[in-house]
Amino acid sequence: MDKVIRIGTRESQLAVWQANTVKALLQEQGYKSELVYIKSEGDVDLHTPLYEIGVQGIFTKMLDIALLNGTIDIAVHSMKDVPTLMAKGIVQAAVLPRASYKDLLVPKKNEIFNGDRKLPSVIATSSIRRKAQWLNRYPNDTLENLRGNVNTRLRKVEESNWQGAIFAAAGLERIGLRPDNAVELDWMLPAPAQGAIIVVCRKDDSFMLDACKSFHDNNTALCTSIERDFLRALLGGCSTPISALAEVEEDKLLFHGNILTTDGTDKAEVTMIVPIGDTDNLGREAAKELLGNGGQEILNSIRNEQ
Repeated sequence: MDKVIRIGTRESQLAVWQANTVKALLQEQGYKSELVYIKSEGDVDLHTPLYEIGVQGIFTKMLDIALLNGTIDIAVHSMKDVPTLMAKGIVQAAVLPRASYKDLLVPKKNEIFNGDRKLPSVIATSSIRRKAQWLNRYPNDTLENLRGNVNTRLRKVEESNWQGAIFAAAGLERIGLRPDNAVELDWMLPAPAQGAIIVVCRKDDSFMLDACKSFHDNNTALCTSIERDFLRALLGGCSTPISALAEVEEDKLLFHGNILTTDGTDKAEVTMIVPIGDTDNLGREAAKELLGNGGQEILNSIRNEQ
C-alpha cells in the first residue's frame, strides 16, 4: 500500500503515545503512517481553569480543522475530550479497547492517605467533576486548580503546598508514570468515556473507515456510547459535574451515573441493569430517571451559577 496515512495528534507525551498505538495497529494491517503534530487551544492556555475556557472541544477543535481541510487523514483523541456532538463531516472510525476508567489520587511523597482522615487537606485538580465528588466525600478539604500535561502536573504535586492531586489512571499508566503511592479512588465515578481512545476520520473517507475497522472494540464502543448519550441528554459539558460508567458483565449491561452541585453538597444518582440486547436509548433513559430523582434541581442550580 503506497498511501501514507497522516495521523493527527497533540504534542503531549500521552497524546503521542496514543497516536503511536494507532500507528502500530495500522502497521499490523500493512498500512504505512506518520504522525502530524498539531497544537490545541488547551495546550496553549495552561493557566485558565478548563471549565472557564468552555472546555468542550478545546483539545479537539484544531485537529478537527486539520482533518476537514485535508492536512491529516485521521485524528486520535482521549474519548472523554471529544464533544458528544462531533463536528459536521467527522465520524468515529474506531474505538480502542478501554484501559482503566478509574481516577487516582497521587499524594505528595511521604504523604499517606486513607479513608479515615481527620485533618483537612489541599487537593489539586482542574476537573470540576472530580472537585465535586471529592468535596462530597471530604467537605472540609480545599481544592485548587491544576493544569498542564501529565509530567508538569506530577512535578507540581511535589513543588506545591498540596497534599496530593487527582489524575486519570489510564493516562499515567499508558506512559509508565503511575507513582507507587497512588491510591485508586474506587468510590469516584469517572467522566463519560474515561480511559477510552477514539480514532476519527472524514465521513466520506471509506479508505480510512475500512483501515480502522480491524481494531474497533464493540464492547468499549457500546459502553462509551451509552455514557456519552447520558451526558448529551443532560446537556452537560466540562463545567457540569456529571459522571457515568457502563460495563458489560456476561449478558447484562450495568450503568451508574450521577450529577452533583459544584460544591459537592448535593448529589443525584441513577443505577440501571439491562440485558445486553436491550441497551437502545439506555443513556437517555438513565438521564431521564436521574432528572426525576433530584437531578433537575441540581442542574438548575448549576445553570444559575453560570
